[in-house]
Amino acid sequence: MTVPALFLFSLLAVPAAAQNQTAQNQTAQNQTAQNQTAQNQTTPKNTFPDASTSPLSIAAMRARSYPGSAFTVRQTLRAGGNYSRQVVSYQSDGLRIGALLTVPSGTPPKGGWPAIVFNHGYIPPNVYRTTERYAAYQDAFARAGFVTLKSDYRGHGSSQGEAVGGYFDPGYTTDVLNAAASLRKDRRVNAARLGMWGHSMGGALTLRSMVIDKSIKAGVIWAGVVAPYELLQNGWTRRPGAEVIPYSARRRGIELRAKYGTVEQNPAFWRAVSPNSFLQDVSGPIQLHQGTADAEVPVTFHRALEQGLKAAGKPFVAYVYRGDNHDLSRNLTLALNRSVAFFRANL
Repeated sequence: MTVPALFLFSLLAVPAAAQNQTAQNQTAQNQTAQNQTAQNQTTPKNTFPDASTSPLSIAAMRARSYPGSAFTVRQTLRAGGNYSRQVVSYQSDGLRIGALLTVPSGTPPKGGWPAIVFNHGYIPPNVYRTTERYAAYQDAFARAGFVTLKSDYRGHGSSQGEAVGGYFDPGYTTDVLNAAASLRKDRRVNAARLGMWGHSMGGALTLRSMVIDKSIKAGVIWAGVVAPYELLQNGWTRRPGAEVIPYSARRRGIELRAKYGTVEQNPAFWRAVSPNSFLQDVSGPIQLHQGTADAEVPVTFHRALEQGLKAAGKPFVAYVYRGDNHDLSRNLTLALNRSVAFFRANL
């Protein structure tokens, strides 16, 4: 049977057309790949600045100096039972920082009085007053024979500077480290017997200070915000009745995450700025106190620091008060007595 010429031509022509189409498709794919490669080369990757560029990093804070200054008396207050009270100021980062200073009456022991830097928790800066809040707490240590100094932090009370919070900015830590240096300069103080007490945000400042400054011999932390940043950012559950934290206090954290990424995006950065990554360097023993009904700070933060200190082989004592609140109001006398006894044993 003879195959018509037109049909035979069609059979022969089909493979050629298919080959041309395949070639065209391959050319288009190659061009797409080249375009994608060029785009990848010109589009910057999602990279973040190194942690060393942040003044909040532990390494950066260790590299700084904290000279403090002599105290300037701003106001003499009515004396306590066995101690004097004065509103003083000292220098930090070129700022004048206010503080409440107590000094025991009588003759100091050989070498001078032991001293405690007293780090208060978050109080809205616009309502903060040097002589209000924490009076009973500070009084307990003052009556027990310790010099105490409660820093106002920058932007609080009459202190100069901006109040930007204590978790994402080095300013408040700088202020309490300069407070410690100022106490060491005071001739009434034994510079070798210096401790820190901190509540809530002040607990975070205490822990951070103790991995930076080796001269802090012991620390006591009540209801401290002392967890790694991963837990702070993803596990900070606050109960009904907790204080509303304004944007001004959260702004630095928002800015820091925008620049360096979140914990998930850039875990190396958050490890570099977290004191929990440096617990092996804690300067002395720590005593921890936490209430289980705390509306502000979950007990998980307390447990996280416990586990970290244990893993680092550092000495600590931990107390948990069932059903107690952020201020340990139901166990206040017990917690204060334990804290005083701890400082007496370790300073």
